[in-house]
Amino acid sequence: MTIAYSIIQKSQLEGAKRLDAEYYQSEYLGLENTFSQSKTEKIIDLTDFVKKGIFDLSPDNYTESGVPFVRVQNIKNGFLDEENLVSIPEQVHSKEKKTELRPLDIILSKVGTVGEISIVPSRYSKANFSQNVIGLKVKAERIPKGFLALFLLSKLGQLQIARANMLQVQAKLELKDIRDLLVIRLSKREEIYFHEELLKIERLFENSKSLYSQAEKMLLEEVGVKKDISDYPAYSVVNFSEVKKAGRMDAEYFQNRFGKLIAVTDYPVKPLSEFVDIKKGFEPGSEAYEESGKLFIRVSSLSKDGITDKDQKYLSEKLFSELKVDFQPKKGEILLTKDATPGIAYVLKGPMEGIISGGVVRLKVKEGMDPEYLALCINSIFGQLQVEKDAGGSIIKHWKLEQIKKIFIPIAPPKNQQKIAELVREAHAARSKAKQLLEDAKRKVEELIERK
Repeated sequence: MTIAYSIIQKSQLEGAKRLDAEYYQSEYLGLENTFSQSKTEKIIDLTDFVKKGIFDLSPDNYTESGVPFVRVQNIKNGFLDEENLVSIPEQVHSKEKKTELRPLDIILSKVGTVGEISIVPSRYSKANFSQNVIGLKVKAERIPKGFLALFLLSKLGQLQIARANMLQVQAKLELKDIRDLLVIRLSKREEIYFHEELLKIERLFENSKSLYSQAEKMLLEEVGVKKDISDYPAYSVVNFSEVKKAGRMDAEYFQNRFGKLIAVTDYPVKPLSEFVDIKKGFEPGSEAYEESGKLFIRVSSLSKDGITDKDQKYLSEKLFSELKVDFQPKKGEILLTKDATPGIAYVLKGPMEGIISGGVVRLKVKEGMDPEYLALCINSIFGQLQVEKDAGGSIIKHWKLEQIKKIFIPIAPPKNQQKIAELVREAHAARSKAKQLLEDAKRKVEELIERK
């Protein structure tokens, strides 16, 4: 067994006021060496401000339109997740203009998955952000915004952020830590090149969102569902026999919109169980988690866009071998969340060496139904309203297998299903290409700096 160790001077211990070995891992010491041999500037000198966002803003202030308001859950690997993005009224934003961000300014998660980074989309005229987020208003005249974003996303930025996080008792970033981050400067031509690369990648991500939105719109128009659920009446009249049959009395379950949802489509609707075989996942317990090995796919790992890269958990090769026959997902299967955030569906695009958790189920799609069409039906308002009906009313939501089997799927003609599914496939392909180009761009930044 090879022992990893580092030799450091006593003066380094005194300067950092740290004695724990993790702080002096070789990768961090190598980082110090890289910075000492390069031209650097601090983040504070390249920005108009480094601030945390609006404090104690009530959700009552959230609106569907207005100024985009970024929260921790919106910050992903480089680009905002706008799935649950909220806005605030212009008048609220005007009172908090000291934290206003502009296109391509940078946002970091202060808590949660600490150090996640996104840019403010180019198509936004402005944005604001919450107290659990750190905003960097970048001086475009001092540094190209796209280059700074790529640098912070690269290992040169991420290692600094991870090391700064070690200084805290709890997992969180302090403003001083971000203000003191060092940025290695390249030539003006090189920095502009990387700025333009990030803009190209952003356009691919935007194209992916647009294609997926088109597919969802086509689906809803096809089956006649109004996306604006406020159009459905907010009240219902039900018989006691219905309450008894459902085994619950909460008003949310009997909202009229759930019944109206099924009634508006001219196409036949059939339960999900007619199109899939369902298999549950496995829960080995957190004590089985490893730092490396085979992927353990949890609810938090999944989005409708795929399996996330951050905060992954792993299982040993031995445990994977024991479980893979029953719990390893296959290409073409739909992974569907049933707990915590139920109703997220994603079609696996290729083979994967991993195991699904107990909060995830596998849907093996039978012939005659396109998996991408089926997943979109579940992810769309058509499916989500049914999930809300079944799994609502609890602090921690659980969607039972029997409920999953019974959700209704609208059966569009095969030709129309294929058109919709093809748009979804194009959307996923564009996103996959954008993610690969982003990784390539980060690696190019690192390689260029290493060669200097």
